[in-house]
Formats: sequence, structure tokens, C-alpha cells
Amino acid sequence: MKDTFAALRVHRTDGKNQAKLENLTNDDLPPGNVLVGIHYSTINYKDALAVTGKAPIIREYPRIAGIDLSGEVLESEDERFKPGQQVASLVNGLGETRDGGYAERTRINADNIQLLPNNMSTRTAMGLGTAGVTAALAIYRMEQNGQHPGLGPILVTGATGGVGSIAIDLLSNRGYETVALSGKPEQSPFLKSLGASSVIDRKELELESRPLGRASWGGAIDNLGGDILSWLTRTTRPRGNIASIGLAASTDLQTTVLPFILRGVTLIGISLEAHINLLEAMWEQLANDMAPSNLDTIITQEVTLQEVHKCFDAYIDGAVTGRTLVKIR
Repeated sequence: MKDTFAALRVHRTDGKNQAKLENLTNDDLPPGNVLVGIHYSTINYKDALAVTGKAPIIREYPRIAGIDLSGEVLESEDERFKPGQQVASLVNGLGETRDGGYAERTRINADNIQLLPNNMSTRTAMGLGTAGVTAALAIYRMEQNGQHPGLGPILVTGATGGVGSIAIDLLSNRGYETVALSGKPEQSPFLKSLGASSVIDRKELELESRPLGRASWGGAIDNLGGDILSWLTRTTRPRGNIASIGLAASTDLQTTVLPFILRGVTLIGISLEAHINLLEAMWEQLANDMAPSNLDTIITQEVTLQEVHKCFDAYIDGAVTGRTLVKIR
């Protein structure tokens, strides 16, 4: 093992963030009982906010960024993990309150690592990452609550993003009619290649304002919040489920109790941190019954650790489609 390793560390000086590629040693690593050699990470919108400082994601500087990672166990003080095993980690403040995945190695507490299924590579794991596991968790919880294709089409908002694009793939594989809502109508061929039956241009959407609108959707996976989520509560069919995942548009929600007490609509909050006990099951699902069909299409960009610092502004500008994979080594 080399004495030093490369890491993208974020510093804050005079109120501004600056990301620097640095050479560190094991003495710089956070506490933990498993040493992991990182193979891949990925870029989420949250990573872009953290690195650029557009939102107070990072709590203490300097910090190695990257909220996702996959790799190989190098050393372990926990009997659950052995050197050579392939693992992933998505939770417990990676890239926020503790050093994250944009590094060649890290230490993590064993409670915050999951063994990858034998038939899933570390590359596939990060092609999915937080976005893919979140999409899988949304579908799992919707189906736990009675969602099935017979209830009608599922609307996926923020459809060209990581969660949205993977959700379309997973839903269509499970027999759902899936409709994509996007502010990038030029990406309709991409979305239809993933399984969307049709694409709605968000700019042309007329939002129903009555407490109960025309019941159009069997359910929804929403990455936006705000007016779109409010509209979804009013236009989802009886017994339909809405999985609330993101806040790309707004944190606000304006609705009434009528969709819930008259149509039996369910609004489900999706949080990996709140469902850590389900992460291993989600990885197994994504390797088997819920495996995506179009992950190579969804991964629209692959960059190295040395290149990743150039990618974040495009996320802030909303100019990214699909997933960006970060190859660490």
C-alpha cells in the first residue's frame, strides 16, 4: 500500500470554497474500523452544492467531498468484513460531516458499509449510487403500500436527473406505464430510450389549482417539491402513492386534506438515512429482481478524480442529463 493517496479536499477561505487535489496519508483519514480502497464515486446535485459552497452542505473544513463511494476492503477490525470484499457506503454524512468518496482510500465505521452482492461490480454500484438506491427505495415503499401497474401511469418529475432516469428504467421494467416530466424536452429521445411512454414539457404544464383536480396519475416519484408536488396531490388517482424525494424546485408544499381523505392518496417521504436497515435489501434488489436495463445509457459521463473538479458548475446550472461516474483508481 502506498504511503500517500490522492483526495479532492474542499477548503473555505474568505467565505469561498476551493477544491484542491491533495496528497494525504492514513494519518489524515477519519476514524473508523474498516479501511476501504475506493474504486468509484459519483456526482450528485448535493455534491455540487457542497463543493461550490452554494449551500451549507459541508459542516467543517477542510473536507474530502463525495457523498457516495464503492471499493474494496483493505483492512478491517470488524468481523463482518474481510480484506478483498467489495463494499459501498452512501450514508452517515459522507462528504458533509465526515470525509467522503473523492479519495483513493478512507476509513469508515462498519455499521455504515454494505457488502455488495456477488453479481454487482463496484462500477455498477456507483452507476446507481444514492440516486439509484433512492429510486429503488421509492418503488419498494410504494409497492409496500399497494402500488401496482393497474392503478395507472406513474409520473416521474425531474426525469433527466439521476433519480428520475433510474426510476424510469426500474418502473418500466416492472410493467408500469411511466410518464416523464422534464424541463428539457430536447431530451425526450433519451427518456424514451429508458422506458418512458411519453414526455411532458414542464414549461407547458398547466397546474390544476382546485383542491381536487382530474385524477390522472396512478402514482408519482417527485424530485421537485413546491407547486409540482402540490399539483400531484390533487391529480393522483384513488389509492395512488406519491414518493417525495427531492426539492429541486422548492421546499414548499401547499395542499389540502381532500386528496388524502377522499381519494386515499398517500404521500411517502423517501430518505436513505431513515431506512438504513433496508440498504442491503435494496442492493440485492438492484442486483437481481430490480436490476436496471439501461444503466450504460444513464451513465452519460465518466471522469477521473483529477477531472472531477471541472464538473460541478454544470450541475448547479441544471445542464446535466443522467449520471456522472467518477473513477477513482
